[in-house]
Amino acid sequence: MQITDLNVSTRQVKAFLALAEQKNFTRAANQCHLSQSAFSTLIRTLEDAISIRLFDRDTRKVELTPEGRLFLAGASRLLEDFRAALSDLGEHAARRRGRVALAALPSLAAGWLPGVLAEFRAHYPGIELDVADELSESCVERVRSGRADFALAAVRASAPELRTDPFCSDRFHLVCRADHPLAARRTLTLAQLAGEPFIHLARSSSVRQHIEAAVRPAQMNRVMELEQLSTVAGMVRAGLGITVVPSLTLFHFQHPDLATRPLNAPGLKREIFVIRWKDRSLSSAAQVLLEFLVARKPRAAAGKA
Repeated sequence: MQITDLNVSTRQVKAFLALAEQKNFTRAANQCHLSQSAFSTLIRTLEDAISIRLFDRDTRKVELTPEGRLFLAGASRLLEDFRAALSDLGEHAARRRGRVALAALPSLAAGWLPGVLAEFRAHYPGIELDVADELSESCVERVRSGRADFALAAVRASAPELRTDPFCSDRFHLVCRADHPLAARRTLTLAQLAGEPFIHLARSSSVRQHIEAAVRPAQMNRVMELEQLSTVAGMVRAGLGITVVPSLTLFHFQHPDLATRPLNAPGLKREIFVIRWKDRSLSSAAQVLLEFLVARKPRAAAGKA
């Protein structure tokens, strides 16, 4: 019989170590808070299980056999490793330790998320955070491939193994120069923007996709297409055109030369979702972060001059 195939319990290992230390069945049994008969049974079943005699005993003394001395160091390490594993598991369960990988839209990761994560770290300093700022499709792929525990994205997950839960809604705003005629209006419709030179984000962005879906079959008067919101802000500030962006991105446009105005466009709303695995539990650390984010989900921003 292969010893490596056997099932030895921690109670048996503890009993072995106590007897090796005390060299006396009565004292070792007391140390383990067991009756002497129950303790003796543990030692006997351990030796029977591995088919090796670990102790030489007579009426006067108990001594380790050569094989018992060989087992002693390994048994001590085994029990210590087991205690360490339980302690580590307890730390994770108590949310004092852990690691969370989160994927989030850049508009969330750059604006709303940093302050929330700073507060989270103050509450849970032992939890390591790994944040990826990606476009929606890449966020979803990170969850599907196991590189993220969950994601905040502006698309629903199409993969059947993933689940999609609502997180928050994001209304859209006009951004123009503060001296632009449109800045004099408190609210606007998409029709009132027709013909204005328009600065678009790249087609891969959820912002662009929402705007085009809202105005279809009409099209905005595109004069420029850019990848970065900070670049869009610079172009609008220079008077090269106007743009429309979600409220969660308005921090990019906080400048005295710019004005933002809410759009009255019921069909133009961006939904943000939590994407996670359908049939897998989150770790304790990931679960507490998700609960923390949901409790502090962003609210719609108002337009400003």
